Amino acid sequence: MISRTLFTDILIIVLLIALQIFVLNKITLFGKFTPVLYPVFVMFYPFFRNRFQFLALSFLLGLGIDAFLYTWGINAFATTAIAYFRTLIFRTSTDTSTDFFSFQSLQWSQFLLFIATSIFFHQLLVQYIEFFKFSRFFEIFVNVLATSAISFIFILMYALAFRIKQRV
Repeated sequence: MISRTLFTDILIIVLLIALQIFVLNKITLFGKFTPVLYPVFVMFYPFFRNRFQFLALSFLLGLGIDAFLYTWGINAFATTAIAYFRTLIFRTSTDTSTDFFSFQSLQWSQFLLFIATSIFFHQLLVQYIEFFKFSRFFEIFVNVLATSAISFIFILMYALAFRIKQRV
C-alpha cells in the first residue's frame, strides 16, 4: 500500500525533474554552466524516515534526470551517492553528534557548509564521470566549482523561499 508520504515524495520528485529539465536546463550562464536544483530532495529529506526508501527515491530522482538528458546513469549514481553519504556530510559540516535537531537550530555557517559540501560532492561526481580525462583535470575542476557556486545560489534561494523547518 502506498502511503501519503511516499506519494508526496514521488510527486516532489516528478516536480523537481520537470523543473530541472524544462526550466533550469534552459538557463545557461556564461555559455556553459547550468544550475542544478534537484539535489535539494536529497539534502532536505528527513533523516528519521526509512533509509532504504530514501536511497531508492534518490536513485529514481537521478534516473529521471538521466532519462531526459540521456546521460546513462551518471546523475542516478551521483544522487544516490550523496544520499548514501548525506549523514556523514551533515555530521562533518555541522559538527553535531546528537540525533535530534532541526535546521533552524543550526548556525548559518553550518547550514551553508552542508549545502555547499553536498552540491560540490554531487557536481564532482557528475562532472568527473561524464568528462573524465587526466588532460582535462583543471578544466573539469573549474567547471565543478562554477556549477557548484551557481547551484548553491539556487538551492539557497529554495531553502529561504520554503523556509526549511523540518526536524532531521
